Amino acid sequence: MLHNLTSAPVHGHRTFLFSELQLDLDNLNADIAFLGIPFGHPYTIRNVSNDQSNGPTAVRQASDRVSRSLERYDFDVGGPLFDDRPVRMADCGDVIGEMHDPASHSRRAEEAVRKIVAAGALPLIMGGDHAIPVPVLRALDDQGPLVLVQLDAHIDWRDDVDGVREGLSSPIRRASEMAHVGEIFQIGIRSQGSARRADVEAARAYGAQIITSYEVHDDGMAAVLDRIPDNARYYLTIDADGLDPSVMPAVEGPAPGGITFHQARKLIHGLVRKGRVVGMDIVEITPSRDVDRISAITAGRLFANLIGATIRAGYFEK
Repeated sequence: MLHNLTSAPVHGHRTFLFSELQLDLDNLNADIAFLGIPFGHPYTIRNVSNDQSNGPTAVRQASDRVSRSLERYDFDVGGPLFDDRPVRMADCGDVIGEMHDPASHSRRAEEAVRKIVAAGALPLIMGGDHAIPVPVLRALDDQGPLVLVQLDAHIDWRDDVDGVREGLSSPIRRASEMAHVGEIFQIGIRSQGSARRADVEAARAYGAQIITSYEVHDDGMAAVLDRIPDNARYYLTIDADGLDPSVMPAVEGPAPGGITFHQARKLIHGLVRKGRVVGMDIVEITPSRDVDRISAITAGRLFANLIGATIRAGYFEK
C-alpha cells in the first residue's frame, strides 16, 4: 500500500489543470494521471532539498496561464482541450520522500506509477531532477517494447557518479539496460555536460541516435520524426534544458541554441500520430530562476499539447 502521496502546497490551484485530486492510487479512476516526483535517486542530501524539487508545485501554480478555462478554444490542439469527450483527469499529488532513507523515494515512485498504469491511466510526470525516469521506466516494464525519446541538452549516459548509478546523470544509460527499452533517440543535444568521451562512445555503441539541436534547426523536426519508427510505443522524457533558454530559462545549466517550443510541440504531436505515447515527464525546472513563470507555463503547455493530441487520436475511447 502506498501511503506517501499528497497534493502539493500551491496557491490558487491545488491540482494541475483543475483536475480532481485522487491520492488513493489503489482506487484511481482516471484516463490521465498527473504525478509529481520531486527527486529521484539523490547523490547527496542537496539533491533532495534543491530547488528542482519545487518543480511540480511551480507547474501546478501555472495552471491558470496554461489554460484559463478548459472549455475555451485551444489553438494548439484545434479546439477545447477535451474536444467534448468524457476524459477523466486526476492529480495524484507528489511522491514524498523519507528523510532518513532518501534512496527509498525511487522505490515509492515506481510503485506509484505501477498503480497508475494498473488503473489504465496515462502517467504524466512532473519533476524533479532527471533521475526520475529510472523508476518510471521500470514501472512500464509491461508496456514494451518501448522507444525512448529524450529531449535534452545532455545525453545522461554516465555509468555512475561517486558510486551512485541511478542519479540524474545516468537515466538513459540505466534505461538502455532495461529489457523492455529498445531504440533510443536523444534530441537537442548541445554544449557540454557531464559526459566523458567514454560515455558518448557507450551511447553510440548501444545504437542511441544522438541528434544535436543544430541538426534539428537545420533539417527540421519532421526529419527527426521520420527517423523514429512508426507504430511503436513511446516514452517521452523532457529535460527542461533541452529547450532554448528563451522559453525555458529556469534551469541549472542554460545553453543557447536549444529546441524551440514549436519544435517540441511538433515532436509531441508527431509521436502521437505515429504510434502510442505511454508516458511523459518534464524534469529539471528550477523555479527560483524562472522569469514571469514562462518555464512553468511552457512545461504546462507541452503537457496540454500531449493531452489534446492523445484525446483526438482516440487514446481514451472505450
